[in-house]
Amino acid sequence: MVTKNTLLDAIAGTNRGLLATETQKQAILAAIASLEDFNPTPRPMQASHLLEGDWRLLYTTSKALLNLDRFPLCKLGQIYQCIRVETNSVYNIAEIYGLPSLEGLVSVAAKFDPVSERRVKVKFQRSILGLQRLIAYKSPATFIQQIESGKKFTAFDFAINSDQQQGWLDITYLDNDLRIGRGNEGSVFVLSKA
Repeated sequence: MVTKNTLLDAIAGTNRGLLATETQKQAILAAIASLEDFNPTPRPMQASHLLEGDWRLLYTTSKALLNLDRFPLCKLGQIYQCIRVETNSVYNIAEIYGLPSLEGLVSVAAKFDPVSERRVKVKFQRSILGLQRLIAYKSPATFIQQIESGKKFTAFDFAINSDQQQGWLDITYLDNDLRIGRGNEGSVFVLSKA
């Protein structure tokens, strides 16, 4: 049986998937599939106490996220997905590092709607792209508080037409500190509680 540690060991050193070889990708996907077979929370949408919180991305196959590392003079920092169950909100936050004082932030705010015991439909609503120092970014939690208070940022801060930007996510594994999801574009996400 594959354990969480087996998966975490396979992920280690891949920089969230950026450095994973084809052989590593296959081993990681096999470990994910095996772990999903032993999901301790078969109805994750009913386990809001486990879903709630700030999650840090450990591994993904999402080209959209991994391509954030391809900007000249920039490197992808931590990526967070922060879930607020009470308001059905999800915030994706990617920290970008590069030249001093030019650290950036790419964030998308969305609403989620449970459509089954493990699937949520996601409607993207707002995107914020800018420099961390101009946004006064300190942490995901304080940034989200600012967004929820209605703050407008000194950044590219714009509404997203949610009719064209929506998708779904299946939560295929959930416990106290690990979450695995599979998205509508075939991407896999492995996250740990931050």
